[in-house]
Amino acid sequence: MRARRVVRRRVVGRSLIGAAATTAVVVGTAGAVSGAQQRKAVQQQAAFQQQAAEQQQLADLQANQAALAQQQAVLAQQQAMQPQAPAATPAAGTDMMAQLQQLVQLHEAGALTDEEFTAAKQKLLAG
Repeated sequence: MRARRVVRRRVVGRSLIGAAATTAVVVGTAGAVSGAQQRKAVQQQAAFQQQAAEQQQLADLQANQAALAQQQAVLAQQQAMQPQAPAATPAAGTDMMAQLQQLVQLHEAGALTDEEFTAAKQKLLAG
């Protein structure tokens, strides 16, 4: 009888080890599949959030463009209603002074002789 009990224990022991090993493989495989599914879900969520952010940016940009176009239309309308002011002409004295200073610089640099300087000055002052 003892031999049979020992044999049973060995068979039972091997069955337990086999069952434990099988369970470990199943659990490991399930964990790997679960982890892959979680990573895929996280990636899908990130892609969805990125797409939503891009759509929001596009909507904001379109709203800004519409507001800018409206402001430009209002500004154009306001400018059309305002009377046109004559273009400002530079003061003749200021322009003449600048030309005289340029003649003096050319004369001092030696680019104009005394006669050329006097003739250019007279021509400028005459009008």
